[in-house]
Amino acid sequence: MRRGRTGYLGAEHGAGTALVAGLVALILMGIVAVLAVGAAAEAGARAGTAADLAALAGADAARGITAGEPCSVAAATAVRNGARIAGCRRSGAGGSIVEVSVLVSWGGAFSGLGELHGTSRARAGPPASPWTLPGHPASLP
Repeated sequence: MRRGRTGYLGAEHGAGTALVAGLVALILMGIVAVLAVGAAAEAGARAGTAADLAALAGADAARGITAGEPCSVAAATAVRNGARIAGCRRSGAGGSIVEVSVLVSWGGAFSGLGELHGTSRARAGPPASPWTLPGHPASLP
């Protein structure tokens, strides 16, 4: 004697497979989104560091502390830090203040989205005058 199939699923055979596949796809999309946000944050941080260092190097060149044309020095410093200069401008008395903007490319696994950049701007110049250290004799009354 053959017994008929009895089950609580009735005609819902295979629904678990579809639900698990959907859940796995959702988890994978979440992982990709977290990785993209992390990559963008890392590129922004690298751009900020490169911009700060490039502006400081350019300001040192503008004041004659190091040799070279300030924007060229800033561009070389940015390249050494994995960025490229998007803009460089000198201002202030004698052009002693250097303002730079830099780009850091990122994408890697997201290169299908086109060229992606982290950007940052920085400004550096001479210290305020008179510049003295706390406790230094020149700063005492």
